[in-house]
Amino acid sequence: MRILTRSDLQLCLSMAETIEAMAGAFAQLSSGAATVPQRIGLAAGDGVSLFMPAHLSPHPPRLQTGTLGLKVVSVHGGNAQRGLPAILAAVLLVDEQTGEPLALMDGAVLTALRTAAGSGLATRYLARADAKVAAIIGAGPQGRAHALAMCAVRGIEEIRIVSRHQASSQSLADDLRGALPAVPRIRAVADASAAVRGADIICCCTNSPTPVFDGHDLSAGAHVNAIGAYTPATRETDDETIRRASRIVVDSRATVAHEAGDLVIPIKAGLMGEEAIYAELGEIVLGRKAGRQSESEITLFKSVGNAAQDMAAARAALSRAEQLNVGLEIELRG
Repeated sequence: MRILTRSDLQLCLSMAETIEAMAGAFAQLSSGAATVPQRIGLAAGDGVSLFMPAHLSPHPPRLQTGTLGLKVVSVHGGNAQRGLPAILAAVLLVDEQTGEPLALMDGAVLTALRTAAGSGLATRYLARADAKVAAIIGAGPQGRAHALAMCAVRGIEEIRIVSRHQASSQSLADDLRGALPAVPRIRAVADASAAVRGADIICCCTNSPTPVFDGHDLSAGAHVNAIGAYTPATRETDDETIRRASRIVVDSRATVAHEAGDLVIPIKAGLMGEEAIYAELGEIVLGRKAGRQSESEITLFKSVGNAAQDMAAARAALSRAEQLNVGLEIELRG
């Protein structure tokens, strides 16, 4: 079994490669080729741990290797006082034929990469081709990863960053100037309105239980990626955003029906019906549904995350690690 640490994964998995892996994951989800049981959440201590298994078929669409595994991700709000990240995770891959453990890897960096790559894939299909200004709401690991993903699929010339703490926004802006030297303007802004007004792409990457920007501030033709809220009682987008979005795309209809407060809340309030969900992202990848159809429409991608994404990203990381001989190999049966 190969052990891959955070630094190993950063060597083995680029954003562009992860976006391509997500195309396979979402295609399998929407075609029915992937088996993804509903994740199980167990409360423990001051947080919750989510157990997320999945199996990706060795047959097309878009994947040639079968993948079986499990992610365990834990969210503990008190970890800051313990000197630990709020989100910790691990991913285990096993051989689909024998059940032999193949790899154990850091799940936090993998989650950040695959989540942002999913948004990058959605942005490829749903944002205007000439999108140049990206607003990042949230200055944590997802905010950083989303900035990288947006630049991987569009010619971004300006990144605006906003969070609850100005120092965090400024720190991320400073970091991204080094990571993205080709982007001429990267700056922290004072509030969400300053970030969203005139932006072509808006990425909501927070743990806020309530909307993080005013939908009236969206410009015609804007695209929104909302990935932070993952319970039926929390949301990052407001009613006005839902009203104005003419094309709502989700990672999985089955999952968002249970977990996505961004859509569950307005559906329960009668603001929209489930038929307003235009497509799963995989349907667009497979060509069954079209992406953006006009320069002026506002589009929304809502994702709560899916274990198929984790397995696709983990398989891509393991394949590259084997090529580069990266990581520590151990024998569990030794």
